[in-house]
Amino acid sequence: MTFSDIFTEAFTAIKSNKMRSGLTVLGIVIGIASVIAMISVGQGASNTIQSGIQSLGSNLILVTPGFQRTFGSQARGGRGGANSLTLSDVEAIRTEINTVVDIAPTVSGRYQVITKGANTNTSVTGVTASYANVRNVTIDQGDFVTDLDNTNLNKVAVLGATTNEDLFGGASSPIGETIRINGIQFTVIGVAKASGLLDDVIYVPLSVAQKLLIGNNYVSTIAVQADNAKDMNETLTQITDLLLKRHHISDATKADFSAVSMSDVLSIANTMTQTLTVLLASIAGISLAVGGIGIMNMMLTNVTERTREIGLRKAIGATSNDISAQFLSESIILTFVGGILGIILGIVIAFAITKIGNIPTKVASSSILLAFGVSALIGVVFGYYPAKKAARLNPIDALRYE
Repeated sequence: MTFSDIFTEAFTAIKSNKMRSGLTVLGIVIGIASVIAMISVGQGASNTIQSGIQSLGSNLILVTPGFQRTFGSQARGGRGGANSLTLSDVEAIRTEINTVVDIAPTVSGRYQVITKGANTNTSVTGVTASYANVRNVTIDQGDFVTDLDNTNLNKVAVLGATTNEDLFGGASSPIGETIRINGIQFTVIGVAKASGLLDDVIYVPLSVAQKLLIGNNYVSTIAVQADNAKDMNETLTQITDLLLKRHHISDATKADFSAVSMSDVLSIANTMTQTLTVLLASIAGISLAVGGIGIMNMMLTNVTERTREIGLRKAIGATSNDISAQFLSESIILTFVGGILGIILGIVIAFAITKIGNIPTKVASSSILLAFGVSALIGVVFGYYPAKKAARLNPIDALRYE
């Protein structure tokens, strides 16, 4: 039998049992679609987390206050809650570590912010002029906080995109408007572009935040920008050693601060999202296995129903390989059709999740190739046994089968 003859007979056999074939294909369609949709959700989450972390700044190291508790208590104190970092620490890092390109100390807290006819509770961050460069803040309107604002204790504010919407309804230009933060009047001098991560915020001069809002001279975060990615670990080590020395701490486990590079955070986030993607794909893969079992069940039923046909084919010269190839081709055709329809449905589901559920997804070509490859493998694996069973039938016994 030629290749075209085998597939022609396979299509004829499938068409003769349309309902059974359709239900069998449906199992593969659901399985493939589930795998593609779940992988797209996982990859979408991974891309969102990566872009969010990267948008915080490149080659970034964050130093925050904290303290090591004694044995038997919690492992780590509430970082950001202790007062251990000062502007003199900031200046020491700036001047003593050669690989530091820029540095931005901040203080932050949540306050009630009021303007004419609107109010909101939002994060207020005291910053220096270098913050915009270190943390990738882009100004949409007006200006950012300057060094002169910090020197002169100017009560000025830069609104995040979300805060601008909350207070001024996204007005074309709130520049020059006044707001009250914790009862203190500030003048709006700028609006930051939406970043998707740090939009619900108001930036004010660090000196003003320390004196009028926080009430002390400590800083809550020191953002350090290294000159390149290769120097990140070395810069992190130098910062840690410098601060331990300045704070007169000989045991690093008792450090009253914590330093972490954003590359480490990104690596951990990638590991977590990859694990999530594999978990989701594995759960969806169960339906693929069920679809494969459905194919095997159908093919075994076909072998039983077509026993006399098999005997007749062998009697007129068909070989065992011809019979095996015919039944295996039927299985592969079913999974091939199911795979194509499943890929289409999976892409549609991923698109619907993004549009309706507002959950970011990404359908990668690798997931489509994986799904298609798995569907082809299922056709071969679950179709092999029924095909071999049909090929082993004795033609005389098959012809006598009732």
